[in-house]
Formats: sequence, structure tokens, C-alpha cells
Amino acid sequence: MTAQLTTDPEHIAISKSRGIEIDWKDGHHSSYDIVWLRDWCPCANCTGAHGTEPRQKESLAGKAKPADPFPMFKPRERMQNVEPVGNYALRIVWSDGHAAGIYSWAHLRQICPCNDCQTRTA
Repeated sequence: MTAQLTTDPEHIAISKSRGIEIDWKDGHHSSYDIVWLRDWCPCANCTGAHGTEPRQKESLAGKAKPADPFPMFKPRERMQNVEPVGNYALRIVWSDGHAAGIYSWAHLRQICPCNDCQTRTA
């Protein structure tokens, strides 16, 4: 199996309120919820590439420390728009105004949250 097959989508289903589902050409299925996608934004600001602190990942918060018993209200993140970038990626415009991340097929496949992929990358 070539690397090309693992990073080419066969079918993409987008729900602005729930997330993105991708069926890959190699038969794998990935399901990304809103929080996961926002947490794994590949832009320089979110990854800390500019020498800033990387964005804290909400999807991993429960694994690292107990939840705050008195959380402040925070509006639920939403996708305002999803647009293709060439034939290799998606750009997501978030409800907080953030739109710098370009989610390439390779990046999306690398961050697949399924148990098999998470075990393999751990």
C-alpha cells in the first residue's frame, strides 16, 4: 500500500455542529469532533511555532488532570465555514474568528482520533 492511498480521502462528510467524517481510499474511517479539530489546528499560533505557548488541548484535558469543579462558562466552539484548499486540504473558519489552520489530508490522517491510530502514534 502506498503512502498516497493513506492520505487521499474517498468521501468527506462535514457537519458544522458535529465535525468531519472521512472515509480514506485505503478503507480506513476517521471521525473528528469539533473539539478535536480545534485542538489539533496545524497553524503556527496553535502549535507554538512562533515561540509562543501552544494552544492547550481541551480533548486531552481529562486525561492530564481532573476537570475544574467550578468551570467558567465558555461558548461551544463551532465551525462557521469549511472550504477546500486546492486538492490537498481544508480550511476551517471557527466561531472564535480563527481561520489560519490549513488541515491537509496528511495532517488529518496523522491526527485520526480512532483507537488504532492513537495506539500506533503513542
